[in-house]
Amino acid sequence: MKKLLSIYKSSLICALLTFVLPITASAEKPAGKSLKGLPLITAEDFEHGTKNWKPTDDAAWEIQQDGDNHVFSLIKKKSNYEPPVRSPYNRAIYQSGEYGDVILDLKLQSTSPDYNHRSLCLFFGYQDESHFYYVHFGKKTDDHANQIFIVNEAPRTKISTKTTPGTNWDDEWHHARVVRKVQDGTIEIYFDDMETPIMTATDKTFQHGRIGIGSFDDPGRFDEIKIYGTPIK
Repeated sequence: MKKLLSIYKSSLICALLTFVLPITASAEKPAGKSLKGLPLITAEDFEHGTKNWKPTDDAAWEIQQDGDNHVFSLIKKKSNYEPPVRSPYNRAIYQSGEYGDVILDLKLQSTSPDYNHRSLCLFFGYQDESHFYYVHFGKKTDDHANQIFIVNEAPRTKISTKTTPGTNWDDEWHHARVVRKVQDGTIEIYFDDMETPIMTATDKTFQHGRIGIGSFDDPGRFDEIKIYGTPIK
């Protein structure tokens, strides 16, 4: 009888493992290796520091712990940096590569008190301090907020052809994405809904550049950054 019970238990365990193990393996699969036809170049989760990032003001950024996770945090409302032309003060630019076509996909969290211009920014096509594109996720839209901008040796200029009444910031984490295609000059910006862009623009001024994170003059946190794209050597 004991032998039969032992055989039964072993069979039951094997049957359970048959069902459980495939589910576990599926849950642990790595992130997709491509997105919209572009290969995954790198993924940054800040568990091993920020050696690939160059802030305009080191004292404005720090690694913070969020539960069991680490995030890259912008802790100053306005950093100790004065841009050559009117444009965001808070920047951390990724140094390991320039890209033509690029998708910047990440999680971001505003840590600012609520007000009409509460915002965070993402940079792309970044050539230098006065030549780049950026998207401003602003609480309330106007000509200088919640738009796509170009900085080209002159104060930032709105190039959006579509936007929304504003980015509905709260204190939670959100999912954002920039999709840039250089051949036709298209720029698409997504926020939480990855099916329909909330902002669009078309511009061919900068055909490649670095990517970056930051804000005009607000604090925030960034994590789970993925870059898909065509590297420029």
